[in-house]
Amino acid sequence: MKKFLLVVTVFLFSLSFSQNNKGKLFIIGGGSRPDFLVDRMVKEAGLNPGDAVAIFPQASSEQDSSFYYAKQQFEKRNLKAVNYAFKKGEKLPSSKLDSLKKAKLIYVGGGDQVIFMDIINTYPEVKNILQESYEKGNMIAGTSAGAAIMSEVMITGNQLKYKDYENTFDNIESQNVETSSGMGFIKSAVIDQHFVVRSRYNRLLSLIIENPGYQGIGIDEGTAILVKNNNKAEVVGRAQVIVFKNPKNSKSSYTEKLGSRGITLDIYLNGDEFTF
Repeated sequence: MKKFLLVVTVFLFSLSFSQNNKGKLFIIGGGSRPDFLVDRMVKEAGLNPGDAVAIFPQASSEQDSSFYYAKQQFEKRNLKAVNYAFKKGEKLPSSKLDSLKKAKLIYVGGGDQVIFMDIINTYPEVKNILQESYEKGNMIAGTSAGAAIMSEVMITGNQLKYKDYENTFDNIESQNVETSSGMGFIKSAVIDQHFVVRSRYNRLLSLIIENPGYQGIGIDEGTAILVKNNNKAEVVGRAQVIVFKNPKNSKSSYTEKLGSRGITLDIYLNGDEFTF
């Protein structure tokens, strides 16, 4: 009996440890990054002066500029910014991959999330390092496009029914929100960015009506969510985070327009916490 209890105790401890051994996510909704937001990111990542930050600027059409502006903020805090820019077909030296494995903070810049995933998917060894780094307890951070890639279901920004790209959708319609696969650090929610500034309510509402198993998390500019223990988030920043839920799995339609009942909306401010 004592042996059985010991085995159960060890199992429960190992299970608890494995569930809480994942790292942290720092997901920024885009725009400028206030100092206190960056300071919190650095602190939560456990960085000390001289430590390296791995920066991925691939989502940007101007990778040099994307790296430069991120570099400025990290070097201001006596950190070493390392550029992990690469293009399809480029051979990555093993030394660079080895140094990436040691980074406590991996930061993905803004731009186009589809471009980032298209590149990263052609380098499975890099993608695996990012995922393993998170599993080992390190921080993965990102802004704008770098925020969108955090979820398993990733909003691309495109509409399936309309060819022209728009910052916001002017409709709540069925089968219109284009999604693809992101990095999958978040399984139970979908991230949207620049949320309040660009009025992106319609596309996130459309998504959770058609995919009620997910929550929709809209993060505004200059604002982030710090995610710990897989699904516990704290708001850090100067604006809001909007969370939509469709707890009743409600969906109706009429001439392709979507309807729903019982959708909930929560608006969180700096310091507020929520689970998803």
